[in-house]
Amino acid sequence: MKILVCVKRVPAPGARINITDDGQAVDTAFLGFTVSPHEECAVEAAVQLVEKHGGEVTVLTLGPAEAEEQLRTAVSVGAVKAVLVPIEGRDWDPQRTASAITQTIRQLESTEGAYDLILFGNESADSCGYQVGVRAAYALGRPMVNGAKGLEADGQIAIVRRESDAGQEIYQLPMPSCVGIKEGINLPRYPTMKGRLASKKAEVSRVVQEASEGGLKMITLQRPPERVSNTQILGTGPEAAPAVVDLLVELGVFK
Repeated sequence: MKILVCVKRVPAPGARINITDDGQAVDTAFLGFTVSPHEECAVEAAVQLVEKHGGEVTVLTLGPAEAEEQLRTAVSVGAVKAVLVPIEGRDWDPQRTASAITQTIRQLESTEGAYDLILFGNESADSCGYQVGVRAAYALGRPMVNGAKGLEADGQIAIVRRESDAGQEIYQLPMPSCVGIKEGINLPRYPTMKGRLASKKAEVSRVVQEASEGGLKMITLQRPPERVSNTQILGTGPEAAPAVVDLLVELGVFK
């Protein structure tokens, strides 16, 4: 089974996000970066399928040269091939990104054969656009289900489960197909030392693409208001025990 996973380099979740003075980009001067959490789960889902059915996993990202780090992270947990579509400056809009990714997939498939599954994150952790995977799947003419919290495949049919207000929805997709993976579908594994060493030696292929800007235009970024919480110290040592019990009673834990 051949699986392609599209990932994105994003600021580490939980970091304090600052905006540039012009309001057009995130100030990355003091930020660490990681694979977007939904896509981290997508890599794990792909590796699990290959472990079960055989095959290989390829990871693809569109981003700056530094995004090689995220590709190598995916290689360290089981991906075999890594492809970078390099860009400079600010992130491309979703329409332009999807166009470049679609062109790259077609180029890769023309030489290596069709991918049975192409996995995306449900949405990226930074822009939360929900668009790139859907746009790419539509351009490729392949069926897609987003929000997957369960994925099985046998080489011909992909079974996708996703949660809804009514319970659980189950879809059957003829392969080749695309799936948008949602965080929580699995628990991504940690890289082993062997995997980390192998990822440092892995070749990252570069595929340069040109794509026109889409119709979406960002006006400005705004930081949400910070949530301030107060911490009350109930005491220290054994003397704090009565206050802790009183608090648990107040919360309804004890009666």
